[in-house]
Amino acid sequence: MKGIFDCLARPLLGLVEAENAHRLAIQALKLVPRGRPPADDPKLSVRAFGLNFPNPIGMAAGFDKHGEVADALLRLGFGFVEVGTVTPRPQSGNPRPRLFRLPADEGVINRLGFNSEGGEVVLARLAARAGAGGLVGVNVGANKDSRDRIADYVSLIETFAPVASYFTLNISSPNTPGLRDLQQGELFDELLARVVDARARASRQAGLSPLLIKIAPDLTLSELDDVVGACRRRRVDGMIVGNTTVSRPPHLKDAKIARQSGGLSGRPLFALATRMLAETYVRAEGAFPLVGTGGIHSPASALAKIRAGASLVQLYSSLVFRGLGLVGEIKTELVRVLSRGSHKSLSDLVGLDAAAMTAESWPA
Repeated sequence: MKGIFDCLARPLLGLVEAENAHRLAIQALKLVPRGRPPADDPKLSVRAFGLNFPNPIGMAAGFDKHGEVADALLRLGFGFVEVGTVTPRPQSGNPRPRLFRLPADEGVINRLGFNSEGGEVVLARLAARAGAGGLVGVNVGANKDSRDRIADYVSLIETFAPVASYFTLNISSPNTPGLRDLQQGELFDELLARVVDARARASRQAGLSPLLIKIAPDLTLSELDDVVGACRRRRVDGMIVGNTTVSRPPHLKDAKIARQSGGLSGRPLFALATRMLAETYVRAEGAFPLVGTGGIHSPASALAKIRAGASLVQLYSSLVFRGLGLVGEIKTELVRVLSRGSHKSLSDLVGLDAAAMTAESWPA
């Protein structure tokens, strides 16, 4: 099914305006036949955040924003899927056009602004698949016009606790004005305190869902010190490194499109996001696992994320240019690496290069 989709649909989607192509891709995935995917090699299994992942490759938030095709993605070989970002109330996001491809760079710029059908609609979809199995996380965010953004995160934790395999707090999107302020100092600590308390209340009936924080790759190292320190004090379960960047590498080929405002993702983000992952890993000191995302475009780049400190990885933008076949290619390479070497599991590879990476020059 993946091969048919890549051979027929992807070239056609490349001729369509980016956001319309995304919508068509979602509709196409609804046609994926039901049934269980082939079992993954046991070497690919990962235990993180108290959950058992059949393989370490996840679909990042931003693709299935409204929880429409999580099961189809799992059937296509992803080890887990993260839906969202979901906001409490429906909102349309920023005006179109707001999604731009950089084909020569294999990058994407978006300024979507948390376009969401709202918590009630997404909850109904996830509740309807409750018996389907598989790991489906929920990425949550605040409404743009909210008077108390922390309260938005609290309400979403309480709402989705019965159906979320885990939660991700998206406080690092650059497309909602002021949102990244939630990564700072006392405001960040207050957010963690209130959300951890909300999760504890919800767990009495729904069980305890792991709580992850998704950070920007644009933090300074001093800010990263504070964020990791607060996460350790508040005993969050993990971090995702990182979101899109507002920076623009000087080597971008699609220079005109690169001037669009918004967050840059895809291959141009790889070096920065991977360096921030390594920096986070050495600061976390094993207190919690990390998810590496940002710029994975090949089996080698996925392995580099793991060696930089990621127990799990997530893809999205690269699939626009490389297709769903990339998922299988990464899994095949990871099995090959484990089979030929002295490492018995992926956990043996996690963070092997992190310390050395932090000693290198900062990526351009």
